[in-house]
Amino acid sequence: MTRPTRQRDHDRQRVRDEDVDESETDPEEVDPEDLDPEDFDPEDLTRTADGELIHEETGLIVEEEQIDPGPEWRAFNHSERQEKSRVGAPTTKTMHDKGLTTTIDWKDKDAYGRSISSKKRSQMHRLRKWQERIRTKDAGERNLQFALSEIDRMASALGVPRSVREVASVIYRRALNEDLIRGRSIEGVSTAALYAACR
Repeated sequence: MTRPTRQRDHDRQRVRDEDVDESETDPEEVDPEDLDPEDFDPEDLTRTADGELIHEETGLIVEEEQIDPGPEWRAFNHSERQEKSRVGAPTTKTMHDKGLTTTIDWKDKDAYGRSISSKKRSQMHRLRKWQERIRTKDAGERNLQFALSEIDRMASALGVPRSVREVASVIYRRALNEDLIRGRSIEGVSTAALYAACR
């Protein structure tokens, strides 16, 4: 006696499902949560257009949520780009604070060019004094400020372009980080850094 067609189809489907379940529970398969990203071979990692770092074999995302340094707005032509651009100078290595601190002008005038009151003048004088003090928090920063101003002074006298001044400042900072300046004069190391940048 034969079984009804519906019963036979159901049995075949169950056998197929069991085969799929057995292939999915492969003993060699590893749970992605148990993997350590530092154990991956760098050749197996791929960087996508979005900036994500993916392990190809497991599909594990090793690195994500990259910081986008670009603007948050879109511009389709030059005039739109100029309208939406930010103000302020870019960061530079030729200044000890990379040009990020605020400078308070020494003129005792307001935004419209009018003279400010004596009370405001004394307040601005106090603010300027503290601004100068907090720009360099320790002797190392003061020495760096002096060295970078020396590099700038010599570069101006020699007519060296801005890009070479940047390179000289980077060389001096590297020498400072590797503790090569101790026991040498700041002027001597500044001159050597500028010479190396010119080379």
